[in-house]
Amino acid sequence: MMTPYHFIKTGHVDDVATITLNRPEKLNALTPALLRELGAALDSAEVRCARALLLTGDGRFFCAGADIQPDGAGYDGLPEDLGALLDAAYHPVMRKLAGLDIPVVCALNGPCAGAGLSLALASDIVVMGDSGYLLLAFVNIGLVPDAGATWLVARSAGRARALEMALLGERMGAAEALDAGLVTRVVPDGEVLPEAQGVAARLAAGPTRAIGMIRKQVAVALEQGFDAMLDVERTNQSLAGRTQDFGEAIRAFAEKRKPDFKGR
Repeated sequence: MMTPYHFIKTGHVDDVATITLNRPEKLNALTPALLRELGAALDSAEVRCARALLLTGDGRFFCAGADIQPDGAGYDGLPEDLGALLDAAYHPVMRKLAGLDIPVVCALNGPCAGAGLSLALASDIVVMGDSGYLLLAFVNIGLVPDAGATWLVARSAGRARALEMALLGERMGAAEALDAGLVTRVVPDGEVLPEAQGVAARLAAGPTRAIGMIRKQVAVALEQGFDAMLDVERTNQSLAGRTQDFGEAIRAFAEKRKPDFKGR
C-alpha cells in the first residue's frame, strides 16, 4: 500500500514499513517540508502497527544533508537562525526515530553526508554499499555537526575518530566506516536494499516488544552506570517476561520447534 507524499515514498509489506527519501534530483537533500513528511510517515508506521522500519533513499545518494540552496519552487534555503530550524524541523524527527518501539534498518543506497548521516546512524542496523561514503561535511561550510551527529558518531566510533571526521570534513569509505563501527554491514552496491530488506523482515518476525525494549535499553546503557543499568534491565525483563511472545517461546522450546512470534 502506498501513501501519497511529495518528498518521500512509503510502503508497508509483511509487517515492514519502508520510507524512501525521494528528492533524487537534489541527492535527497533535507528541507523542512521533507522532514515534516518524514515525521508524519514515522507516525503512520506506528499507527499501522509495523514491526520493523526500513529507511532508504531514491537515486544515487542516500542523503546529501541539508539543502542549502533555494529551489525556486517554494523552498527559500536556510534561514538566518539555524538553531531555530533544528528545533522546528530536525529535532522532532530525530526524537521520533529514537522513540520508536520497533527496530530501524537503514539501507545506505549511496553516499551519506551531514544531517543525512544522523538519520542513518539513528538506525539500529545500517547496511552500506561498498562504493559509498560517509561525510561530516559541516566544517567545510563553517558549521558544526547537528541533528545528533556529534553524539551518534562519538558514541559509535569514539572521540578520536569523531574529531577527525568533524574537524577535517573528509570522506570515510565503506570499509573504514565498518571498521569504525559506524555501519553494521558492507555489501556490493546492488545488494544493499535486498540485504536490508532481509534484515528488516527477520526483525519483523521477531518478538517485537522485546526488540523495542532492547533498542531503547542499549541507548540508555550509553548514559548510565552499571548499577543503574541493572535496574533498567530488571524492569524491562519483568515486562518482557509477561509478553505472549515469551510464552510462545517457552512452548516452542518444550515442543522442539521454532517459535512463532506475533509481536505481542
